[in-house]
Amino acid sequence: MSDAEREAGNRKIKAGFLLLVAVSPPLIALQWGATPMQLAVALAVGVVLGLALVWYLGRLAKEFTGGKRRPRRR
Repeated sequence: MSDAEREAGNRKIKAGFLLLVAVSPPLIALQWGATPMQLAVALAVGVVLGLALVWYLGRLAKEFTGGKRRPRRR
């Protein structure tokens, strides 16, 4: 796997986590009969939480890998 492919995969994983966390609060709010304004606030909170989660998981991953790339296989 090339570095470009690895970076593209990492971006997709980060976007997936962000999307999952961002849409969860509005979906829960919909079940409780939220107004459009409450849905917008829930979405904003979800995006902030998602960004925080992606940032934290990125830092955690760097601790496990030491922040260095793996040597390339031949």
